[in-house]
Amino acid sequence: MISEFKKFAMRGNVIDLAVGVVIGAAFGKIVTSLVADIIMPPIGLLIGNVDFSDLAITLREASVDASGAEVPAVVIAYGNFINVVIQFLIVAFAIFMLVRAINRLAPKKEEEAKGPSEDVLLLREIRDTLKANKAETGSSLPPA
Repeated sequence: MISEFKKFAMRGNVIDLAVGVVIGAAFGKIVTSLVADIIMPPIGLLIGNVDFSDLAITLREASVDASGAEVPAVVIAYGNFINVVIQFLIVAFAIFMLVRAINRLAPKKEEEAKGPSEDVLLLREIRDTLKANKAETGSSLPPA
């Protein structure tokens, strides 16, 4: 069982997946910082010194209950949602550009010049038979 697990764990796909997850997590942190620290502050400044991460609708204010425990406020944090949407769009665009670049670099598959497929040959034969019947009988229908 241990040797089977070792064989499974050392397959190329598992290693590639692990590397992808680690790099993806690091890339996610970079994008989070890009959005929160570089993109959103100028946008907030342009619309009147608004910090998007602070935008929220308060449904219930924070309070203290009868036992003295603090009850946190209930809020809809739509500003944070806007930040996450922008992060998603940046990640999606970056992945799109990466896939596009890889597709351009990958060699194009040359279709082998075998000639027409069997389906095309069969359709041509049917067409030619119909033409021959039309020339002999004046009708495109096969003789009964």
